[in-house]
Amino acid sequence: MSSTPETAVPAGGAGQELGDDVEQITRALATAGARVPGEVTAAAREDLAQVTQRLALGVDYTVVALVGGTGSGKSSLFNALSSLQFADVGVIRPTTSQAAACIWGSKATALLDFLQVAPDRRIQRESALDGDAEEELTGLVLLDLPDHDSVESTHAEQVNRLLPLIDLLIWVVDPQKYADNVLHEEYLRALAARHEAMVVVINQIDTIPESTHDQVRDDVARLLVEDGLADVQIEMVSARTGEGVDRLRSLLGGVIAGESVAARTARDEVAAVRRRLAGHVGAQDPEPPEAAAVAEDLATASGVPSVAESVRRAVAAPRTVALAEVQRPASSRTAAIRDRWLSQATAGLPAPWREAVVDAAAEEAAFDDHVWTALHSQDLPGGTDRVAAAQRLVGLAAGALGLVLLIVGAALFSSSTSAGGSLAGAGAALLLACLVLVLVARRRRRRTAEERAEDYLRRTTAALTSVVSEDLVGPAQGPLGEHRSARAGICGDTALSTPRG
Repeated sequence: MSSTPETAVPAGGAGQELGDDVEQITRALATAGARVPGEVTAAAREDLAQVTQRLALGVDYTVVALVGGTGSGKSSLFNALSSLQFADVGVIRPTTSQAAACIWGSKATALLDFLQVAPDRRIQRESALDGDAEEELTGLVLLDLPDHDSVESTHAEQVNRLLPLIDLLIWVVDPQKYADNVLHEEYLRALAARHEAMVVVINQIDTIPESTHDQVRDDVARLLVEDGLADVQIEMVSARTGEGVDRLRSLLGGVIAGESVAARTARDEVAAVRRRLAGHVGAQDPEPPEAAAVAEDLATASGVPSVAESVRRAVAAPRTVALAEVQRPASSRTAAIRDRWLSQATAGLPAPWREAVVDAAAEEAAFDDHVWTALHSQDLPGGTDRVAAAQRLVGLAAGALGLVLLIVGAALFSSSTSAGGSLAGAGAALLLACLVLVLVARRRRRRTAEERAEDYLRRTTAALTSVVSEDLVGPAQGPLGEHRSARAGICGDTALSTPRG
C-alpha cells in the first residue's frame, strides 16, 4: 500500500483558500491594532481559531453517513459501496455497534479522531488493482453509523452527535420496516431543515416481488411528504445483488464534486467575521487631495498670484513701478485649508482611524508657521530688465540725435542741398533705429516679465507644496496606508468562493 498524507488539503482547494482568508484577516487585525476595539478583535480571533481548527480536520473531505435501524442492511450496503468485505479485513468487523469508516484517497486521521471513529474501525480504500476506478470518490469519508434504534442509548447518542458534521445522510430502510415511528418522528421530521442533504435508500429490494417495487417507493414518498421531506430523493437498491449500487456511487460522486458542509460552514464563519469587522474600517479608502492643489489654495490665500501680477506689470513697464509684497495669510485661513484637507483625507473613516490621521498631521500653529516661512523665504525678482532698459535708453538717444540731425539737415537744405540731404538721411536712419530699439526693448520686457512672474509663482507654489507634503500628506500616509491594508484584509479583495471540481 502506498504512503498517503494524514490529511487531505489539495492545493487550490477550499481548505487552502479559507486558510489564506484566515491569515489575511489575522494580518489585518494586527495592522489595525487598537483602532478596532479590543473586545471585537478578541471575538474575531476566537472565531478564526475555531475556523483554523475546522480547517485542520480537512474541509476538502466529503462525509457521507449511512444511517438506519437494525436489520436495514446498512453494513451490507457499506461493503457494497466500498467494494470491500469488512469481515475479511483485519480486526474490523461488519457490526453497527460503533461507527466504522472507509476513506478514499487519504487516512483523514484528524477528522476521524474528531468524529470519534475508533482506529480499528477505519479502512482506507485504495488498491493498485483498481486503477482509476475509485478516482471519482477521492476525498470521500463513508461512515457506517450505529443503528439508530439500538437498545443501547449510547448508539443513538453517537448518531445524534455526528449528524451535524455530515454532508449527506443516506437513510437506509428495508421494505418491511420503512414506516418505523422512531425513524420518522425522532429523526426525519426533526431534520427536515437538512432535506437537501438527504437520500432515502430502500435496501433489500431483492426480498420483495418486483411487482411491488413501485408501490413501496410510492408509500415511502407519501411518508416523506408527511415528514416535510417531499423533495428527498429515493433510491432502491439491493446490497446483496448489487442492483442500484452503481447508481448510488454515481450520486456520491456528484456530492463530492460540490463543496463540503465543513467548507461551507467555515466559509460562513469567515464571512461572519468579515461582516462584524467591516464596520470598523471605511466603506472605501479615502482619496486625499494632492499636495499641489492644497498649495494653490494656500498661495491664493496669501496673495501670491497678486504679487506675481505686480512683478509682471513692473518688469513690463518702461518706468519704475513698485512691487507688491506677499502678506502672511490669516491663521484662520490656513487652519481652514488644513481642516478641509484632513476632512477629505479621512472621509468615511471610523473615528479611531480619523483620529490617527489628525494626530499624525502637523498642528494648526506649526502648519501656519511653516506656510509663512515658505512664503517669506521666496525672494521677489527684480522689477526691471536692465538689458531692456539699456536698449530703450540707446534707442531714445538715437532718436533724439536723429531728430536733431533731421532739423539741421532741413535748415541747410536750401543753402547746401548735398549737406542738408546727408544730415536729413542720417537723422531719418537714427529715428528708424530708435523705433526698432524701443520695440525690441518692449518685447524683451514683456518676455522677461512673464518669465519672472511664472518663476516666482512656481518657486512659491513648490515651497508650499513641500510644506503640505511634510506636514499633512507624508504623516497621513502611515495611518492611511495601514487602513488600506486592514480594509483589504477585512473586506477581502478576492472572491471567497471557489467551487471544487
